[in-house]
Amino acid sequence: MIIRQGTFQDSEQIAAYLLLAMEEITYRFIGQRDRELALRFLVQLVQQKGNQYSYDNNWVIEDDGKVLATALIYDGGRLEELREPVANIVTEQFNREFNPENETQDGEYYIDCIGVNPEQQGKGLGSKIILHLIDEYVSKQGKVLGLLVDDDNPKAKKLYERLGFKVVGEKWLMGKHLEHMQIK
Repeated sequence: MIIRQGTFQDSEQIAAYLLLAMEEITYRFIGQRDRELALRFLVQLVQQKGNQYSYDNNWVIEDDGKVLATALIYDGGRLEELREPVANIVTEQFNREFNPENETQDGEYYIDCIGVNPEQQGKGLGSKIILHLIDEYVSKQGKVLGLLVDDDNPKAKKLYERLGFKVVGEKWLMGKHLEHMQIK
């Protein structure tokens, strides 16, 4: 089992796992509850460089040539730049405005979401990839990692606290109240 940066060839698997993690938000982006359309939308984004969902902003866990999990992470200071291509696709293809609140900011690398193959859930892959990100960004590069945790997900909050994240504030994203956590 290895953890590595995502590649273009991983795009479909990455998109499928991102959809598991952000299905409801994706439906809000495209304005429809259509799983296949939502998946195609995410595949298109993951395949393109230069946007927040791009394969090169994903770290993956691979085993035996198969991607089992992904973690989407990017420089929070680049949010506007990385969001612009997403907004363009949402506007052009779905005739919708795209202007969600800023979930991150300058000064942190933001873990946008983590998606794990349903057959592999409960085996510690989420923790494993987060620990890798902490090592890669905090320990080796001296960066701050940030993430948002849903009020309705106390198990995730406990996991993040166990891994060293601390609540530093709160945010609203697409009508949901979330706690902002960081590790330095």
